[in-house]
Parts: sequence; C-alpha cells; structure tokens
Amino acid sequence: MSDPKSSPPSPTRMPRGIWMLGFVSLLMDISSEMIHSLLPLFMVGTLGASALVVGVIEGLAEATALIVKVFSGALSDYLGKRKGLAVFGYALGALSKPAFALASSTGLVFAARMADRIGKGIRGAPRDALVADISPPELRGAAFGLRQSLDTVGAFVGPLLAVGLMLLWDNDFRAVFWVAVIPGLLAVAVLVLGVQEPERPAPTVRRNPINRANLLRLGSPYWWVVAVGGLFTLARFSEAFLVLRAEQGGMVLALIPLVMVAMNVVYSLSAYPFGKLSDRCSHTKLLAIGLVVLIAADLVLASSAHWTAVLGGVALWGIHLGMTQGLLATMVADTAPADLRGTAFGFFNLVSGVAMLLASLCAGLLWDVYGAAFTFYAGAVFCLLTLALLAGRPKPG
Repeated sequence: MSDPKSSPPSPTRMPRGIWMLGFVSLLMDISSEMIHSLLPLFMVGTLGASALVVGVIEGLAEATALIVKVFSGALSDYLGKRKGLAVFGYALGALSKPAFALASSTGLVFAARMADRIGKGIRGAPRDALVADISPPELRGAAFGLRQSLDTVGAFVGPLLAVGLMLLWDNDFRAVFWVAVIPGLLAVAVLVLGVQEPERPAPTVRRNPINRANLLRLGSPYWWVVAVGGLFTLARFSEAFLVLRAEQGGMVLALIPLVMVAMNVVYSLSAYPFGKLSDRCSHTKLLAIGLVVLIAADLVLASSAHWTAVLGGVALWGIHLGMTQGLLATMVADTAPADLRGTAFGFFNLVSGVAMLLASLCAGLLWDVYGAAFTFYAGAVFCLLTLALLAGRPKPG
C-alpha cells in the first residue's frame, strides 16, 4: 500500500464537500467584490468621504468580521455542528447587499458593511473548521489552498463584472450593486443543497469551550501562531487603499477595479500550489518568504501611482496572499485539538480583527496626513517586525 504522503495532493482526490465549499466562497466573493471593488470610489466620489473615513469604515467592518468569528467558532464547537452557522452567516451577507444600492450616506454604507461583515464573521470559523473536518490530514494544506483558490476566482470575476457593467451602464454604481445580490443568494443555495456535514460524536455534556482548561489545551505552538497572525495583519491594511492608489494614477473610473482583478488572478493561481507546497515544507520558512514578497509590494506601491507600478504592486500583493492565507489557516488547524478547532479559528481571528482595525485606522490617517507612500512604508515596517517574531520561534513549523 502506498503512503498517502508519498504522492502529491491532487484536486481530483478532494472530498466533494471541499469543492462545494469552494464554489460557495466563489459565488459569495463575486457578489462581495462587485461591490467592494467600487465601494471606496463610491464613498469618496459620490458620497464625499475622506480616506480616513474609508479607513474607519473598512477597518471597523473587517475587524468586526474577524472578532465575531471567535464566538461563532466556539458556538460550533459547543453545538458539535458547523453547517447551520455557516448557512446563517452566508444568508446575512447575501441579504445585506441591497442596502449598498440604496445608500445615500456613509452612515447607511457603514451599516450595510457591518451587516455584511458580521455575516462573514459568523460563517468564517465554522466553515474553516468544516474544511478541516472534511479533509484528510495529509491533504489539509491543499484543501485550504483549493478552497481559497476558488474563493479568489470569485474575487477577480466580481471586479471584472463590475468593470463591464460600469462601462455598459455609464458608471451607474447603484445598478451594479443590485446585480451583486444574485450570486450572493446562489451561494446560500449551493451551501444548503451541496454540502453535507460529516457525522461527529455528539457530546454527552455540552460545555462552554471557552474556559481556562481549553485555553491551556490549545498550547504554546497555537498561541505563537496567533501572535504571528496578529502582527502580520498589522502589515496588511484594507485593500480599499489599493483601489485609492490606482485612482491617484489617473486611471479611467470604470477600469480601476481591474487592479483588484489583477491581484486576485495572481492570488487564485498561486493559492492552491502554495497550499500543496505547505504540506511538504517548513511553514515558518514559507511564511517568511510571503512576508518578503509583501515588503516588495509595499515598496513598489509607495514608489509611484503610475498604473504600471500599481499593477506590479498589486500582483506582488496577490502572490503574498496566495503564499500566506491558506498557510495561516493550516497552521491554526495543525496546532489545535480537533474538538477545539472552531474556538481556535475564532481566537485567531479575534486577534487578527483587532489588528485589522488598528491597521486600517493607521493607514487612513497616514494617507490623509502624510500621503499614500507613508501608508505603504508603514506596512513594510510591520512586515519586518513579523519576520523578527518568526526568527524567534523555538522550533521549526
């Protein structure tokens, strides 16, 4: 009998549930990115918001999504079930989309963004734990990479649709936002009908998974991953600032979402190969390389707002995402007990959420006071700090 680790993981060997979860993510990302690739321009150009306001809204929204994951992840461990919470989270995200089309002020945009990200927070940790539950251990890195790759296909199809519809409808933001409702509803339908949760032993006594004993069970390797993820998130402020950087270069308004297309094409193409690679190499070394790539992206984006520099910078940004995002999820799954995976993903995202809020607030403030270049230089500095933390790990990943 051959050793399953002796042959490379292949998408054809993946359980059907991983593919279905990937397509759910693909559809929801089409819906979300049709809106998010245009939202900074809509807020600044139509609603008159400043870069700081964009940073506050994006930071609070993304941080909320990550913080909510701690509670949804723990609840999924408590219930012994993941799918129901994931369905609820995806449904909330889908139902928030019409509010963007109706928004006449930044207040309503903020409310819609918060509802959308709360939905993301509710579904995120249970979905990630479900991926870990469904996938065989020897394919776990590839499984997270495959789901992330399909997710990212949606993340570049969405902006492409936004560009086409903006050109077709003469920059009508609201009409594009209405169309975005459709793939969001389809994502919920695929999840409900296409994903079957694996049977897990029902707990004889339900206990709150967030307690001192369980936090000690998570162990120092897990908490080290949490610390690395939090510091790394400080280096990765909201991608809304990539869109605003493209606008500074004088690109035609309807074509600006193409920068997100470029980033997500690279991200999609790289996520699965790097996921496979993570099953066979040091996680710490691969993460360090990803940080170096992000430093390069920040320096390119700081150097110029010309469209060639912006596209080069966002392509490097996409490579770093492909190298690191599935990898971090794999590191969480590998260092947490199986019955605490939801809680583990939740705490990881709680710390990352606080870091995302701080990162986006700082990015918006630096942008308004000192200019765009300082925002990207600050990101590079936090990358260097994260590399220093990686170098201090007592043993390899």
